[in-house]
Amino acid sequence: MRFSILYVALSCIAISSCNQNDSLPLYGPKTATLVEKNGVKTIDSADYSIPNFQFVDQDGKPVDSNTIHGKIFVADFFFTSCPSICPKMMKKMDEVYEKYKTNNDVVILSYSIDPNRDSVARLKAYEKKIGFESSKWHLLTGNKDSIYNLADKYLVSAAEDPDAPGGHIHSGNFILIDKHRRIRGYYDGTKDDKVQKLMDDMDILLKEK
Repeated sequence: MRFSILYVALSCIAISSCNQNDSLPLYGPKTATLVEKNGVKTIDSADYSIPNFQFVDQDGKPVDSNTIHGKIFVADFFFTSCPSICPKMMKKMDEVYEKYKTNNDVVILSYSIDPNRDSVARLKAYEKKIGFESSKWHLLTGNKDSIYNLADKYLVSAAEDPDAPGGHIHSGNFILIDKHRRIRGYYDGTKDDKVQKLMDDMDILLKEK
């Protein structure tokens, strides 16, 4: 079911992104709501956005929608025991962190898809291994189903798979989100040119109102 939903969502991405005139595309299907004004009911549409969430980071502190209010942020999904793409992704994300670590309008959120093992203490040890400041880059853990459901909302894959290295599969994308929690880009977090493109696009978003 998760991947069938993802397929539909990705189909909507292509439609949404091709029809935008913004400097960067908007991804995801528009949402329709019924509104009434002066007794007249009409259908209003809104851009797709990431819903509210709440998890805890490597310091045991809550991280929620208020944490990223009015900021742009980069999100990804990983797990600390990942033997495949995660080490490369984290090395590249550290480059993003280094560029924007003094910019108060930028936040990085990395969601663990193995919260049963990735405790707060384990995430803290992972932070120390990489070497960064937790107020800027949050390694998040919490309820597994909530994390997997949120991955769906980011329109990326995350699932347990006993046949996969480390027992999990997940997208290798870095996801760029604007100040209104709208998805503005997907970038392969293992490739130098794609991560450079991410940072170029972040600079564009930082100039948007």
